Amino acid sequence: MKKMAALQVVMAQPSIAAMASILAPSVVPNYTTSESGNPFVDGWYADPDCAQYNGTYWVYPTSSYDYDQQTYLDAFSSPDLVHWTRHADILTTANFNWATRAVWAPAPIARNGKYYLYFGANDIQETDTIVGGIGVGMSDRPEGPYFDPIGEPLIGAYRNGAQPIDQAVFIDDDGQAYMYYGGHSHANVVKLNEDMISLGILDSSGTQFKEITPTNYVEGPLMFKRNGTYYLMWSEGGWGGPDYAVSYAMSSSPLGPFDRVAKILQQDPAVAVGSGHNGVINVPGTDIWYIVYHRRPLSETEENHRVLAYDRMYFNVDGTIRPVVMLVKDNFEDGNMVGWTDYGGCFAVSNGELTAGPSLGGMALLDTNFTDLVYDADVTISPLSPSADGNAGLVFRVTNVTVGADGYNGYYVGIATAGQVILGKADGGGWTQLGSASMSVTAGTQYHVRVRAMESELLVYVEDMAWPKINVTDASYQGGQDGVRVHGVAASFDNVSIAKP
Repeated sequence: MKKMAALQVVMAQPSIAAMASILAPSVVPNYTTSESGNPFVDGWYADPDCAQYNGTYWVYPTSSYDYDQQTYLDAFSSPDLVHWTRHADILTTANFNWATRAVWAPAPIARNGKYYLYFGANDIQETDTIVGGIGVGMSDRPEGPYFDPIGEPLIGAYRNGAQPIDQAVFIDDDGQAYMYYGGHSHANVVKLNEDMISLGILDSSGTQFKEITPTNYVEGPLMFKRNGTYYLMWSEGGWGGPDYAVSYAMSSSPLGPFDRVAKILQQDPAVAVGSGHNGVINVPGTDIWYIVYHRRPLSETEENHRVLAYDRMYFNVDGTIRPVVMLVKDNFEDGNMVGWTDYGGCFAVSNGELTAGPSLGGMALLDTNFTDLVYDADVTISPLSPSADGNAGLVFRVTNVTVGADGYNGYYVGIATAGQVILGKADGGGWTQLGSASMSVTAGTQYHVRVRAMESELLVYVEDMAWPKINVTDASYQGGQDGVRVHGVAASFDNVSIAKP
């Protein structure tokens, strides 16, 4: 079934007063995940935090490189969580004379017609004498540039054992602003004054820093409020390892106590590892929520090779959060193939579809490693294909890829111009057909194809999802990457979805 054309939103330039408002976007993004694919932007980024300004969604991440290269921050904006615009160098160390490196984890907020961006810098340690800690930038625009309103860190020393990094800022319904922060397995909360660039007092005793460290806390706190309940989220595990994860607590007060409820986001060896340090997006006026986070692609071993992703976040009736499922989808409505790698052939995105020029076995693969799966996609053989005898379709459980007609180990399901659907396997140069079924094939017609693989049972459906056209047993391959392939024809692919059964 053909999807709707991409929505286009034209934004008028608001006044400064209007820019400070957080209004409902004109497009309500009711998705199950990033339907146009994760990562949703290109590049190495981490530690995202989020905001909605004047109907536009904003994501502010760390630029994920070595500490001495982390001297700037970029941002991304979108009217619909599909089409993203990169805003480069919105904050740089050139505008903060005390910050020189390790600029981390920006936290955005708007107030009094101004935009504020809080960040950690210089990676100070408890015994250091160097200047560093949590800074604040201020701007007239969400995309900056951000300048230093105080000329020094807002928090420049350890308090209660908490390294001054990884801050998150939250304004409660009564207008009181809070900052939650802390590394090295300790978390603090402080009040921010109305000016947003100075600290307030928490209680009548003059306390400024209250420790709120929940069980298993490591770093990366995030606060949001839903139905009168305060949710504190944080990251557990090691940021450079596969076990990085997100847990949360619930409280009736912004000051806690925060008792750990559960871990809700963690690695999935079929999709990605190192999933943590998150932000949250709530679509204004709805109960639609997304968790925005970084993760490491399966094929990447470098610690800083982290990318941005988001998935839907659902709540139970009692307000607890369900475990987040990392879904794999791509409808190509964002106009790119970020997250895909091509091997031979000529692949590009055009008119909301992944197109492939004619080649003898060109493939484009996702960085996945599914064993059992349900793989859905739409396949269209181009009427401009030069060959009357070719095929196009889906590959799964693919390993050992080289460029060539059958230069991989794995399975392939193809819609053939000869009037059939075929299922076979390649073994690094050889090809064995496992099954086929006759069907009417017309160039220019879109066919919905589903592969259901459960251990050695392989089922292939085309259009009719109730009855498989092919049902065979083969145990040659048990896991690997998933993607698309052409052989002798040009084709296009759409609405890719890969999930566990």
